[in-house]
Amino acid sequence: MLRTHNCGELRIEQVGEEVTLAGWVQKVRDKGGLLWIDLRDRYGITQLTLEEGRSSASAMETARKLGREFVVQVKGKVVERYAKNDKIPTGAIEIDVQSLEILNAAKTPPFVIEDETDGGEDLRMKYRYLDLRRGTVRRKLELRSQMAIAVRNYLANQQFVEVETPVLIKSTPEGARDFVVPSRINPGEFYALPQSPQTFKQLLMVSGFDRYFQIVKCFRDEDLRADRQPEFTQIDCEMSFVERDDVLNTFEGMTRHLFSSIKGVELGEFPRMTYAEAMSRYGSDKPDVRFGMEFVELNDVAQNKGFNVFDQAELVVGICAKGCADYTRKQLDALTDFVKRPQIGAKGLVYVKCNTDGTYKSSVDKFYSQQDLAEWAQKAGAQPGDLLLVLSGQTASTRKQMNELRLHMGSELGLRNPNEFKPLWVVDFPLLEWDEETERFHAMHHPFTSPLKEDIQLLDTDPGKVRANAYDLVINGVEIGGGSIRIHDKATQQLMFKHLGFSDDEARAQFGFLMDAFEYGAPPHGGIAFGFDRLCAMFGGSETIRDYIAFPKNTSGRDVMIDSPSAINSEQLVELGLTLR
Repeated sequence: MLRTHNCGELRIEQVGEEVTLAGWVQKVRDKGGLLWIDLRDRYGITQLTLEEGRSSASAMETARKLGREFVVQVKGKVVERYAKNDKIPTGAIEIDVQSLEILNAAKTPPFVIEDETDGGEDLRMKYRYLDLRRGTVRRKLELRSQMAIAVRNYLANQQFVEVETPVLIKSTPEGARDFVVPSRINPGEFYALPQSPQTFKQLLMVSGFDRYFQIVKCFRDEDLRADRQPEFTQIDCEMSFVERDDVLNTFEGMTRHLFSSIKGVELGEFPRMTYAEAMSRYGSDKPDVRFGMEFVELNDVAQNKGFNVFDQAELVVGICAKGCADYTRKQLDALTDFVKRPQIGAKGLVYVKCNTDGTYKSSVDKFYSQQDLAEWAQKAGAQPGDLLLVLSGQTASTRKQMNELRLHMGSELGLRNPNEFKPLWVVDFPLLEWDEETERFHAMHHPFTSPLKEDIQLLDTDPGKVRANAYDLVINGVEIGGGSIRIHDKATQQLMFKHLGFSDDEARAQFGFLMDAFEYGAPPHGGIAFGFDRLCAMFGGSETIRDYIAFPKNTSGRDVMIDSPSAINSEQLVELGLTLR
């Protein structure tokens, strides 16, 4: 070993010991006859001291050649530090240097390798190997490692078996776009990279593995956001001979274990809410339940009063912002501008101030009397001093708009405490959703999700009303994981494919292997997948997942460090049987 200790472990108790350290030069302070060097590695920083007449001439000469990020080895004695630094664990000691060797020189880095750096994101991504030296980034990846270990330990104790599934698989038409890989030895044919190991984990249940898990890389060719990457990681799990409650209880336990062991947080109850209830109360299938401000439907008290905007609306819905009746016109205009942003799409905003003197002031006073507005307030549970905010329009879009306004108000009023964690199971999703472009139903989750038994008869008469035996785990308004009880018999799976618009031949070509497997004794089974990158970001208190991935892509799907994706030469294209347009 090139070192006896790392740069973060020496303490006052080791004064007098002869040690050897190795690492990167963080900083050199040359005061003429006295030099201090901060030596850094993954574990911390240790100060080195050299002094004219006491340190060797060769060590002094070498020290004056050092620049930032030089890799060095140093030998010396641990001594008590005169001016102690209580901001770092090694701040009580320093190394009286006896010898110093440069293991590798370094160019001056393009940004400062410190927690507070001067490098912008694009520059740091280009030199990601340097960015990873910074403590803030390294700690995020160490958190990721701790969480992966905790997941494996929990699931292993629950008798889950870790199994690796293929990365080169078959492209399927459902879901997001696949990344495809041409096959050289099968000209004109392609593999796909998996969006999920879904069919393989179901086949493992048919195989009798009973409990499977995998921390697995998945791929989706889709537009990117802060919480999306073209390649991402799932905690992928499946169980046999289970019903919905068995799956929910098992992974509620895993979630509690992670929060307790990693963050020291004991989670409260995991309430359950149907999809229909979540949409009605919050306008979202992943509601943030850390605060109230639930939706109040006002159609019965707001319509047929001569205000055409409301009278022609499918839904009139409001929220009550407690204690906000003193909002100024400027603040109300800012809220109106917020909901009229193109990404939200509302045409306007109606407000009602519930004044402390018992009167009401509204942006639609000319259409509604004080008694009318009092009925609004009563229905919304508004008290004097509160503010009602109201939107109207088509039901689905208006709920989506009000959800955005609710979250915005929650943030503005400090109601979304980042140190508070409120989990929620959302259940009974629609099995199918109608696509206007293709004019057919698509699976809301995937085509292997089982319908609720009591709704199966509706598949032929009213498929849009069929509920899925599906569930999502939501924490603080973020979908952390989702899954379902699966179809495990051929007849039901064929029926599902029929309602998704597959012909028998298409279903056989795409999924014949799975339906064949169902004829050999497939057990009832279900599972769930957690977004591991997203879970890590939540534990680290971040909205973006990029810093929790060692080598992420940017928002254009590029790795600017290695310049990928990139063109390939014409010989490779010929070999693969591909030609460019």
